[in-house]
Amino acid sequence: MVPPWANRNLRVILATRTAMSVARAIAAVVTSLYLSAIGFSAVKIGLLFVGVTILSATMSALIGLLADEWGRKPFLVAVPLIAAGAAVVYAESRVTALLFVAAALGSFGRGSGAGGGNVGPYQPAESALVADGVEGDRRAVAFGRLAFASTFGALIGGLLAELVRTKAHMSAAEATAAYRPAFLVAAGLAAAAGLLALLLREPRSTTQRNGSRERGFRWPRRSWPAVWRFWVTNATNGAGIGLFGPFVSYWLYRRYGASPGTIGVLFAIVNLGSLVPTLIAARVARRLGTVPAIVLVRAVGGLLLVPMVLAPAFWIAGAIYLVRMMVQRIGLPLRQSFTQDMADPEERASVAAISNLPAQATMAGSQAAAGYLFDEVSLAAPFELAALFQAANAVLYWLLFSVRPPKVAARPGASERSRPLSAAVPLLGDEDLLTIDGGGGKCDHRTEPDDRAHRGDATAPDGGAATAPDGDTDRSGRAEADRRGESKRH
Repeated sequence: MVPPWANRNLRVILATRTAMSVARAIAAVVTSLYLSAIGFSAVKIGLLFVGVTILSATMSALIGLLADEWGRKPFLVAVPLIAAGAAVVYAESRVTALLFVAAALGSFGRGSGAGGGNVGPYQPAESALVADGVEGDRRAVAFGRLAFASTFGALIGGLLAELVRTKAHMSAAEATAAYRPAFLVAAGLAAAAGLLALLLREPRSTTQRNGSRERGFRWPRRSWPAVWRFWVTNATNGAGIGLFGPFVSYWLYRRYGASPGTIGVLFAIVNLGSLVPTLIAARVARRLGTVPAIVLVRAVGGLLLVPMVLAPAFWIAGAIYLVRMMVQRIGLPLRQSFTQDMADPEERASVAAISNLPAQATMAGSQAAAGYLFDEVSLAAPFELAALFQAANAVLYWLLFSVRPPKVAARPGASERSRPLSAAVPLLGDEDLLTIDGGGGKCDHRTEPDDRAHRGDATAPDGGAATAPDGDTDRSGRAEADRRGESKRH
């Protein structure tokens, strides 16, 4: 799982990601079931998830903005420790107010328990730290390994849901006692993730070494052309995820009468089947192109929700869910790598956090709507509506990142960023280049070097510098980019 070229930080992050994913998977499987067991209605559970989403979004945005200024490591230590405390509250208390606050601080209910992926609001800082320490041609592979660690951790977490031993017609006190071991194990794993993060070594940035960095918030201005596009696509994706993501365990329980242990076994099988797709994501992108691969994954994932929710039996629904999650796991590392590649290096954590804000807002609203739909309309309605949102998201992603892709604003003193995103961006391998035509043309991840490089052309058709087969910008193209950047500054 650990690539031979991995540095110390990547190895530590893989370990912390695995531990945190086990904890998150346990919480994702049992939280909604526990709340239902102690008397929460679907609407009340939905409102709790709304609170979780709002606070998690706020924390994620603050962490992203502060991490670019203050460093990433402190958040990788502190946030898991907070989640550990929240799990202890769930193990010991049934006070509604405390459960709402603890869920919000611990980000309980985020995700379904299958597929891993989300480790909490510190993920922008984690993604930026990985991108800082891994060169562009290996970045997608690194994020693929992180996705593998998440899925492996979620597999273990699903099996640990067997720690819950329930029976029919339990009292609230009996439910707390039954679910306590699972929450305590989640607390221990989250605490271990926070303590492991103390081993990280965060290098100081160039501006920090020169003493020119001011502490505080900084809006990602140079990355804005990409950020607003992520806002549009993530808003529709968030609306879809909010309708079904936190409720998968609850839906399986209501629809088929499945126990926590049975649901945990299903999620373990799903996670086991999802391990390989995380490792072949880079290969899929080389064949299809990064943006087309992301679009295809989102479209297929949305469509599969319909037959899943109409399945007549638990294991038929589980089989369709397995296929859906295998497809979804291909897209996760590609989206994370693509987001980091679109960001200015000094704005990576900010972009990772800010780009997801609309998703958090729409997710909060759709979670409240899902609770109402479950209680008042049907168990299938939220999933069917989510399928429509995810299909729309695939179309928007294609339009905004392939038909009309972003351009990078000029950065003072850095000629390579003065060129548009139509210039080649290293992404998935020494010989692979992601080329985005800034003039409304194509977004193609090719395995063959640009033919213009063989001819020695100085510029690409849209004015970007041509790129040689080995990834180095042609000298004449670089000079032209320098002149354009200089003219913009004056």
